[in-house]
Amino acid sequence: MTQSAEVSQDGAITGPPEPARKNFMDRFIDSIEWVAAFFVGVVALNTFTAVFMRKFFAVTIPDYYNFGQFLLGILIFWGIAATSYRGTHITVDLVWANASPRYQRWIDIFATLVLLFVVSVQTYTLVDKVIDTRNSHIVTMDLGVPVWPFFLVSWIGDVSAVLLIAIRTYRLIFHPEDIHDAKIKTAE
Repeated sequence: MTQSAEVSQDGAITGPPEPARKNFMDRFIDSIEWVAAFFVGVVALNTFTAVFMRKFFAVTIPDYYNFGQFLLGILIFWGIAATSYRGTHITVDLVWANASPRYQRWIDIFATLVLLFVVSVQTYTLVDKVIDTRNSHIVTMDLGVPVWPFFLVSWIGDVSAVLLIAIRTYRLIFHPEDIHDAKIKTAE
């Protein structure tokens, strides 16, 4: 829905307000979400192409299954990054829903700190998997493509999740007005 221009009492033509400019952090958050969306498209394209080629041309794409697995792993880690900041993932919390806004904020801060700790430990342990996979020279069956770059991109998604959760934690504590969570009705 668009707003039309209006004429004020002094005769000046006014239009709808300009959209708020995004700061560096908001652009960084948006870029990580776009990367996650890109990987959704890549996984869908890989699956569609493989099914289409097999169904209509009886041709199997070499390593499509392995690529699908690795891309799905990448998608999961980048998806964790995207959903960790926004807080739009599925939640069921009767305590939070019945708390006052002040206590809701404290619950959010505590939960985000726990999430930050868990994802940070996960990121720390996954770097060993990336290094071990690279040192093992593991390759795909058909094309002999090294596997470690897929693990590395997944790990970078996990690092992005840590960064976004840290940004969310900072904003929850110091700038709660910058958090753009979906509005949830309290339980009645």
